[in-house]
Amino acid sequence: MSRSLVWFRRDLRVADQSALHHACQNATDGVVGVYVLTPAQWKEHHDSALKVDFWLRNLKALSQELKGLNIPLVIISAKSFAECPQAILKLAQQHGCDTLFANYEYEVNERKRDAATRALFAESQLTTRFFHDRVVVPPADIATKDGRFYSVYTPYRRVWDSLVHDYLNVHPAPSAQKPLKISGDVIPDQIDGFAMPSPELSDAWPAGESAAAARLEAFSSIIETYDHDRDIPSLEGTSKLSAYLAAGVISPRQCVAQILAANHQELKKDSGSGVWVSELTWRDFYTHVMCGFPRVSKDRPFKEKTEQLQWRTDASDFEAWKTGNTGYPIVDAGMRQLNQTGWMHNRLRMVTAMFLTKNLLIDWRWGERYFMQQLIDGDLAANNGGWQWSASTGTDAVPYFRIFNPFSQSKRFDPNGDFIKSYCPELQSVPATQLHDVGKFAKASAGLAYPAYCVDYKSGRDRALEAFKSLK
Repeated sequence: MSRSLVWFRRDLRVADQSALHHACQNATDGVVGVYVLTPAQWKEHHDSALKVDFWLRNLKALSQELKGLNIPLVIISAKSFAECPQAILKLAQQHGCDTLFANYEYEVNERKRDAATRALFAESQLTTRFFHDRVVVPPADIATKDGRFYSVYTPYRRVWDSLVHDYLNVHPAPSAQKPLKISGDVIPDQIDGFAMPSPELSDAWPAGESAAAARLEAFSSIIETYDHDRDIPSLEGTSKLSAYLAAGVISPRQCVAQILAANHQELKKDSGSGVWVSELTWRDFYTHVMCGFPRVSKDRPFKEKTEQLQWRTDASDFEAWKTGNTGYPIVDAGMRQLNQTGWMHNRLRMVTAMFLTKNLLIDWRWGERYFMQQLIDGDLAANNGGWQWSASTGTDAVPYFRIFNPFSQSKRFDPNGDFIKSYCPELQSVPATQLHDVGKFAKASAGLAYPAYCVDYKSGRDRALEAFKSLK
């Protein structure tokens, strides 16, 4: 007789959940689920209150799904990841589980925790089995000809494209398991230290696999305009699945498989669906980089020479950026969207990140940390990859001399100022012709309840160029 223990982490679903699938196949005497609350570790990793609320709500939905499969979900608490191995072992022994099933996590602290867990189980003569689940193609399954991890996206993508069909074995939800005399635990509504968001914010992100599937289905009906609409922040042109992917409420395999099925298993890269799949590939790529170059998850740049870059530590400028009061409309609108909703349009993530790191020359790590503290979809690999791209410190990063002009960006992607004015209502009276011109805007906004430029665009740009040139 064999009883399985499934350790849920950022894989809060029952369909296409690799560890759960194999645990149910292996078990002849039932399956137990466990989730470990580690709020102190979440604080250390700068997880947002909105994200923690989203996790808890999805845990409740998962618990109900598991209950229908006769799988109790047990909740335990630990002060840190270091306490997890012993707590998981104790639970396995308490409930007579001989094998632990879990999906790989790729960050440095998580990998250390899991290695300790495997060692502890082995000492107790218990089995552990881990599976790749958070990516489509596992990080180490793509390598250069000499066996190294890729550091440039385009050649990585070519290999990813050649392999992707081999990794799209989407598992259905398992069948009901043998009933156990073990009760699942009540999921808390709130965790101390993480404020509950407003009902309006929670309602914007309904929990559960059915909500994620409905969101994917709705997006599928507009996906062929994604290649254009994804850059227009005033449109609902993106999938809004990032939070569900980050928490594992839906798998990236499910997403890619559904899109391929709708396109006869082929994708044109310049089509809307092809461009969206490329975004999922970027997600895999940044995880690949994090595994191959662990320093990027230790507050270090990928390009090691940029560690010598003299970043500014101006708290006043950083505060203006955080609060959306830089005097640059598209930057301020993006930051206000982040602060008010816990989510930011991807085009604006690039614009705001580049403004902080180039125009203000403030350390990218400050911005990376602030995003994580606000985002419902905060994911270390994707967030770090995006920030280091914008700061020209990362793999495949934008060249340091390419610096977005906020006014050119707003003219191109928010031509009528619809998005800007929705988050900066004090600019309602400013015509679009003046909203996107650095000189005209300064005059048009004079006397309005809107801040003056916190930095002169040209001066800030020249300062960044000199800082980067000095590295040579």
